[in-house]
Amino acid sequence: MEIILLEKVANLGALGDKVSVRSGYGRNFLIPQGKAVVATPEKIEQFEQRRAELEKKAADELAQAQARSTTISALEIVIAHKAGDEGRLYGSIGTKDISDAVTAAGVAVEKQQVRLPNGTIRNIGEYEIGIQLHSDVVSILNLKVIPE
Repeated sequence: MEIILLEKVANLGALGDKVSVRSGYGRNFLIPQGKAVVATPEKIEQFEQRRAELEKKAADELAQAQARSTTISALEIVIAHKAGDEGRLYGSIGTKDISDAVTAAGVAVEKQQVRLPNGTIRNIGEYEIGIQLHSDVVSILNLKVIPE
């Protein structure tokens, strides 16, 4: 299935690229999410007319993400959680807990944006957490987990 990307998609292409993807990926994800349109001659012509508008929108989103990134990098979030004597948490701290703490601190973050490559946090300590605000912008958040 040939599609035209309306925004940058990770591991696929940038705005305006004409790419070939599997039919299910195009029909079930990219097109309903508004990330792409089917590459027909009419759609290609419509896209070329809207290219400047879409590029301006993409640049604005990138600028907003960079501004939020500087705000997040300045934050130091402290989460208190029940823990045992050896520093091991009862339960764990996941993406939802981190996103709720950052949102409470004043910067709206969704749990899908929080990156925990090593899985959930299960010990007391200080961590650097990646927050992916945009496909090009990843902010580093300083998180400190303390016992209750």
